[in-house]
Amino acid sequence: MHPKRIISLVPSQTELLFDLGLDEEIVGITKFCIHPVDRVKNKVLVGGTKTLNLDRIRELDPDLIIANKEENTREQIEELQRQYPVHVTDMTTLPDALGMIREVGTLVGKSREGEAMATQIERDLTPVYAASRPNVAYLIWRKPYMAAASNTFIDAMLMVAGFQNAFAHRTRYPEITPDDLQKAQPDLLFLSSEPYPFAEKHIAELQQICPSAQVLLVDGEVFSWYGSQLLRASDYFRNLRHQIGQDTV
Repeated sequence: MHPKRIISLVPSQTELLFDLGLDEEIVGITKFCIHPVDRVKNKVLVGGTKTLNLDRIRELDPDLIIANKEENTREQIEELQRQYPVHVTDMTTLPDALGMIREVGTLVGKSREGEAMATQIERDLTPVYAASRPNVAYLIWRKPYMAAASNTFIDAMLMVAGFQNAFAHRTRYPEITPDDLQKAQPDLLFLSSEPYPFAEKHIAELQQICPSAQVLLVDGEVFSWYGSQLLRASDYFRNLRHQIGQDTV
């Protein structure tokens, strides 16, 4: 028997569930679950990814909760696990994401759709063999600056896209100073659209710190959402490489 009352606590996996063909089965989502726009607006909100409203979740009486090790809070997930089936995903590489898509598809009775989606992503999103890999500092936060370093899904996607992480010697999401940025000597500075909403007005600020680097705004969803967003990653990365004039083979 496949689940009939699903709560998703992760934006990228909420989008995945809809794109696998579910709708009525999805009864609860977080306030950060924004895709697909026309369908999430009809779902009950159960708080933020790290600030879940457990009482509201209980009212919805789910028969499956889909969570993530990084995006949700351990204490809240453990509390939910005492009462409901909770599937917790953990993502740091593209193969992790492909495995998750297949696994979630099977869990919700959409194994054929999950397999087809993962296969398409696997076919389209092949790692880029670059003549040279520009060194990239990928910023996710401001005041203080924070970067995506090694052991993150963003780091894995930078490699797939043909770049080298300027903070590969650090782990997870370290705070970095302007001095750290200057010492890293990145060829490129990527300012992510999320979780901090970097915008055009921030480019000059970073350009002043690293005058020799090319500073670009990038789509954080493509680099960090590990569900069906990956279907558009190949085209996005190709256009991004063209924009910066990166030669690839």
